Amino acid sequence: MAVRVTHRRMSPGGTRNEHITNVKWLNESTGKIGESTKAQMVDYIDNQKGSAYVTGPQSRSEVGTVHSAGAVPYLRTFANGVPNDNLLSLPTY
Repeated sequence: MAVRVTHRRMSPGGTRNEHITNVKWLNESTGKIGESTKAQMVDYIDNQKGSAYVTGPQSRSEVGTVHSAGAVPYLRTFANGVPNDNLLSLPTY
């Protein structure tokens, strides 16, 4: 199942992908709307083999996970395999 991430919530004072704490999403095929914590979305992508994406006016970027040594995994978008900051352009809630 693929979901489109529509909004993000940031930790206080945070400005980078690592500071995203929650995301809202929409399953466009079923119309279901939901919210997930960062940990839940990382698990969904990594372990449940789900997929997520962000859309722009004329683009689509896949949401992936980043696992750095000694750090909590976080979410980041990738377009054609190249990391970008499309999650950070989403509205906050």
